[in-house]
Amino acid sequence: MSARVLIAEDEDSIVTSLEFLMRSCGFETRVALDGESAIACLAEFRPDLVLLDIMLPGRSGFEVCGAIRADRALEDTRVLMLTARGGTSEVARGMAAGADDFMIKPFSTQELVARVRSLLQGRAP
Repeated sequence: MSARVLIAEDEDSIVTSLEFLMRSCGFETRVALDGESAIACLAEFRPDLVLLDIMLPGRSGFEVCGAIRADRALEDTRVLMLTARGGTSEVARGMAAGADDFMIKPFSTQELVARVRSLLQGRAP
């Protein structure tokens, strides 16, 4: 079974490219366009990794990350936060919320894939 990746992002062009990229790498994907949808999708989809934009409508990426970390059933879920704002305070806040990694937009697709694979390494197939 392939790894499951939830893409929580509200910009259509980014969603389209991330979804295409993750599917071309063989991952099963779902998309959530806001924080509430992301949280609702977590229990049903049970992703192995979440590509999580910080600035989501409704609930922020920080709140979604906190919800993931508060749910014992999702304790193995990896979180890669994405943001257009790369300030050190945002990175620190994301890591404090429980993010496993952080990437600043725009990013190279090769680097994103490498980080996703690295985060998923060691997980049972």
